[in-house]
Amino acid sequence: KTTEQEMITASIVTYNDHLLDIEAILRSIIASPIRKVWIIDHSDEVTTLREELQQYMQRDKDLKEHISRGFQIEYLHEENTGYGRGNNRAIRLAMEEDSHYHLVVNPDVWFASDVIPTIWKYMEENPDVGQIMPKVLFLDGKIQPLAKLLATPMDLICRILLPEWMIKQRNNKYELLHSGYDKIMNAPCLSGCFMFFRVSTLKEVGLFAEGFFMYGEDFDLTRRIHRHYKTLFFPMVNVYHKFSRGSYHSLRLFMVHMASMVKYFNKWGWIYDAERRKFNRQILKDIKMANLQD
Repeated sequence: KTTEQEMITASIVTYNDHLLDIEAILRSIIASPIRKVWIIDHSDEVTTLREELQQYMQRDKDLKEHISRGFQIEYLHEENTGYGRGNNRAIRLAMEEDSHYHLVVNPDVWFASDVIPTIWKYMEENPDVGQIMPKVLFLDGKIQPLAKLLATPMDLICRILLPEWMIKQRNNKYELLHSGYDKIMNAPCLSGCFMFFRVSTLKEVGLFAEGFFMYGEDFDLTRRIHRHYKTLFFPMVNVYHKFSRGSYHSLRLFMVHMASMVKYFNKWGWIYDAERRKFNRQILKDIKMANLQD
């Protein structure tokens, strides 16, 4: 079990969600050694979520027992200034409370009680690891390929504009599908749906870049961590993710997504990006060697 010196915290940024939308992730957290979770509510108006949470904490037997042992839920409603900013607020509070590890997780994720202890134990034994993402599954149990190469502009343009059959080979390489998703990979790009960080790493490399309103901030932060530490896809445990892909169904979210990608490539480089080439070559080489050993 973790100690006070190894405190694990978490944050969930919500938008127009109700208790039913986040109950599964809350139950996952309650069943884990996470000591405190911040719920950052970015709804345009104060919703009933605050009251629903208060009632939940009073009536749910498991939660009441967990709270009696020191677990905390802190609800914060604030202006919607972006996904990264919301999580940064919680991370800074976690740092003030001397948290050792911090989980950034989407409201539509849930997991079994062994996930956090297994990841925590691995990171305790491997201090060169700064971030971990477990295997992420669709509701039907199929793998979501969320460990990727660092994207080129062409990768994203093709995914948006061309039919899947035309870009299958390129897309399979970008999503590292030839790895089999059954081995640990030190991938330079990990999804933001479940980001388990070593807090000392965040103190060193910085938090989410707040210039991104939504989308791209996860790629940017994982890349910065990858410069100094391993950023691992860790298939020894798995989580479930509803994965709505809102930007594929909403014009507004699509435009937000595109604006974030422009900011990302303006920052890191559109055509010439030596670090991208270096990191991508290394992960492809690592996968090839791992496959040969199999």
